[in-house]
Amino acid sequence: MVTSTSPRTLYDKIWDDHVVDVNDDGLALIYIDRHLVHEVTSPQAFEGLRNAGRPVRRPDCTLATVDHNIPTVSRKNFQSVATFIDEPDSRAQCAALEDNVKEFGLTYFGMTDKRQGIVHIIGPEQGFTLPGITCVCGDSHTSTHGAFGSLAFGIGTSEVEHVLATQTLLQKKGKNMRITVDGDLLEGVTSKDVILHIIGVIGTAGGTGSVIEYAGSVFRGFSMEARMSVCNMSIEAGARAGMVAPDEVTFNYLRNRPLAPKGDAWDRAEAYWRTLKTDDGAKFDIEVNIPSSDIIPTVTWGTSPQDTVPITGAVPDPSKIEDPVKRASAERSLAYMGLTANTLMEDIKVDKVFIGSCTNSRIEDLRSAAKIVLAAGADAKVAPNVDAMVVPGSGLIKKQAEAEGLDVLFKRAGFDWREAGCSMCLGMNPDQLSPGQRCASTSNRNFEGRQGSGAQPWPPAAAMTGKLTDVRKFMGATAEANIAAAPKLIVSSAFDFLDDPVLPPPEPQTAEEAKANSSLPPSDAPSTVQKFIIPLHIENVDTDMIIPKQFLKTLKRTGLADALFFTLRKDPHTGKDTDFHPEPRTNFGCGSSREHAPWSLDNFGIRCVIAPSFADIFKNNAMQNGMLPVVLPQADCFALAEDAEAGLDLEVDLEKQEVRRPNGKPAIPFTVDPFRRHCLLNGLDDIALTMQRGEAIAGFESRRSETWPWLDGFGFKGARIPVPVAKSGKKLDW
Repeated sequence: MVTSTSPRTLYDKIWDDHVVDVNDDGLALIYIDRHLVHEVTSPQAFEGLRNAGRPVRRPDCTLATVDHNIPTVSRKNFQSVATFIDEPDSRAQCAALEDNVKEFGLTYFGMTDKRQGIVHIIGPEQGFTLPGITCVCGDSHTSTHGAFGSLAFGIGTSEVEHVLATQTLLQKKGKNMRITVDGDLLEGVTSKDVILHIIGVIGTAGGTGSVIEYAGSVFRGFSMEARMSVCNMSIEAGARAGMVAPDEVTFNYLRNRPLAPKGDAWDRAEAYWRTLKTDDGAKFDIEVNIPSSDIIPTVTWGTSPQDTVPITGAVPDPSKIEDPVKRASAERSLAYMGLTANTLMEDIKVDKVFIGSCTNSRIEDLRSAAKIVLAAGADAKVAPNVDAMVVPGSGLIKKQAEAEGLDVLFKRAGFDWREAGCSMCLGMNPDQLSPGQRCASTSNRNFEGRQGSGAQPWPPAAAMTGKLTDVRKFMGATAEANIAAAPKLIVSSAFDFLDDPVLPPPEPQTAEEAKANSSLPPSDAPSTVQKFIIPLHIENVDTDMIIPKQFLKTLKRTGLADALFFTLRKDPHTGKDTDFHPEPRTNFGCGSSREHAPWSLDNFGIRCVIAPSFADIFKNNAMQNGMLPVVLPQADCFALAEDAEAGLDLEVDLEKQEVRRPNGKPAIPFTVDPFRRHCLLNGLDDIALTMQRGEAIAGFESRRSETWPWLDGFGFKGARIPVPVAKSGKKLDW
């Protein structure tokens, strides 16, 4: 914990409060207050703990649930994961998490628990998320929790294991970026329109290397749900995290949540939280100011969140784009979406409608959707030939919505009312599109194949018209009259459903118990970098492009070679090989924090990727797996691509930090973080290195307990699984 008299940003303050130790080169060991775990990115992490004989250091700071793989159909006849989930790989991941939480003694919201839901919904809902904390999860949309004035970001599986074992992470501090939106929003403009507009302005790499603080009257006037939607999509702008300073809106949301502090602890916590704001005179590396009057209802037309256009606009014309790579990307997007340039957005028909995801599945979102249904009139139905579904973000939100009558309203209009889960957002469960279908979606990504092979995702849309529609058409005198004539919906309080008792906290693991019985590789271990050159002329190569979601259902880090660039190598409609020839362009690896992308590259034999820029999480995940991401100017990337396409060999020398070219051409120098270079050259293990700082971590934890005692320990009745006294080779009964 660091004190400073200089003006500091909100990010500076939280960072300084969590530094356990820092190297001369700025690499810091930071403490993690809250860790959320789900079934997709955790199996390999728990296996790593098991193989090394390491316990979870702070079970009281970890909360697990299932969300990505689970079906959202009725659970009325649910008996077990084994009988309920049909898809074998999805079933295996969910079953593995159940085994892991039992073995390691973690609090778990399973499919029979009414509190189960999407990790980024249940964290705030339970008060597990609090201002001033550091919060991580093996999911890029962990940035959601920054809405509470916390530093929250997604991590890869290797880092999930690191946090489980040490409750810390090795991090370099990012840049400070502030985005200010002042003024009154125009009619019909929501928080989703605001963040889509921001991404359209700064691009999907606009926040790379930065933590964004959202400031200005617009964000101050937003509810917590709206702030969460904005922070959720910070990762789509390339940012490491997004934050909003806590205020009365924050405190009113959290007060009396199950895991929020109570009594004197609340008063003490609130006094601290009120200091969490940027000081006057604090410096930002990047400032962006956007007038609220520039923002109107917004949709995306292509396969990147930056492909935005006003709902009143039209599909862009690629022939008018000067940059040849950007033009090619636009042409590919239009071909994938089945669109023609200059088509009006409101003329585009949709086949499915999805209301849900960690971006927009809270009670406020469902109420807003219900208001549109009411505004359409008493007899209004979902348009013919449109399948529409509503997926609440948690079991508690589902119960609250049903208490308010929202489910009856949706079902009467023709919507399918579902159980909580990630659902169609990434389509790892049965909720998917058929090839060629378009979906009007409230989720956060529109990557190729995101919601199913050949799927065409669109956020947001109008189920009632069957095509993209300006929401302002559901406003005005007629709409208000329809709403007034409809039966009044009940408005309930979330606290009516947060009635599970909190038990005394479990005993944290001691430093002795957390000590590892592992040995480091010798310092002179050779670096084995294989030669493999694949020019790739595409901008914004996202993680779903590197490895599609259908290949994420694995319990291992291996066997993913054939999945690499699958949708580029194979036609999604026919399954036949394409003309793809596997110079990356900017923002390589944008998108998810899942580590499967570097695993697939590694399994394929690629040990080095050269690009003008990398998404922060991908770059870190690659290095965690002994891979080398090399950043070079775009002109140098073009030159090396020409060498590769000519069939010439290139040699990347990490020790000398240069790319050597054939035929006497001069070598091209590059730089790598000194610590990461040392670890790569010597095959060092981050976790073992961190555990050598055990005394520093224990000392920090002692100071943390004195300063912020409300962060220590929690337990739910019937949710925390006791650690078995004796271990055996047999599976434990659930």
